[in-house]
Amino acid sequence: MEQGIENTSNFAKELFIIGNGVIAKALAVALALNGRKVTILRGSIDGELRYTENIQVEIGAELLQAEIAISSISNYEKLDGIILLTNKSFGNKALAEKLQLKAQESPIVFLQNGLHIENCFIDLGFKELYRCVLMATSQSVSENRVRFRLVAPSPIGWIKGSEEVLQLIVETLNTTIFSFRDEADIQKLIWKKVISNCVFNSICPLLEVDNGVFQRNDAVLEIAKTVIAECLTVAIANGIQLTQDEVLQNVLAISKMSDGIKISTYQDILNKRETEIDTLNFAVAKAGGPGISIPVTTLLGELTKIKSDLSRA
Repeated sequence: MEQGIENTSNFAKELFIIGNGVIAKALAVALALNGRKVTILRGSIDGELRYTENIQVEIGAELLQAEIAISSISNYEKLDGIILLTNKSFGNKALAEKLQLKAQESPIVFLQNGLHIENCFIDLGFKELYRCVLMATSQSVSENRVRFRLVAPSPIGWIKGSEEVLQLIVETLNTTIFSFRDEADIQKLIWKKVISNCVFNSICPLLEVDNGVFQRNDAVLEIAKTVIAECLTVAIANGIQLTQDEVLQNVLAISKMSDGIKISTYQDILNKRETEIDTLNFAVAKAGGPGISIPVTTLLGELTKIKSDLSRA
């Protein structure tokens, strides 16, 4: 383990959320209502003047709201604070290059789906990298309003960094609205979530159904079991000890807790946006190497990518 960097208490003074999607909005409101100084940064838009936006979050029958500052990365010479990535992971390479001279010393937390999404930051020498496995769902209601549901506290672990900084990150981010916890074996949870995402983010968009389908339809659940079994061969080959039942129960729990909510990839296709399927189904296939084939998972990924491309044509 690497040693923690100096003056870690300074990191908690300001939080920068990169990305302006549904998770970013819910997280920003939760942090602001807990007294944190938080700014949402538009990762792909430069030169936008700083402004504030009233963001509303529906949690069951409760409506929470806060005034959140919105800005651009280009407006900062240096980002001195905890940086939370909620942008789509396919943009990480360009984002790492943009942040290289602005945030080399700041801890970066990936609140994103996908396998090996942090590698481009490792390649550029970033020192403090932490992965979060999100255990929450969020869906857009209108431009400034989202519907949020907490499934469980989201675990965070270190890829490069220290226990000291990890504990500070968890303490800073954790709220009753959007809760977090530290996790020693984050790689196992990353793989469990990635495999679950390979199920949700390809099957749901292709069938044009919400996340609850796996608890409602046995035929769809059988397809999910096939995807899980294929992906587990890759996980085990990469030294990750997971069982079919562990992942299946995770899929069923998410399906039950997010019944009626559309998975992010389905939302992206409906809104004619690029999806993260490359860092899910295709990334798992790549991690298997030439000796391991996952044909159903790969085919579902290919069909999802085609559906996405057609929606944006």
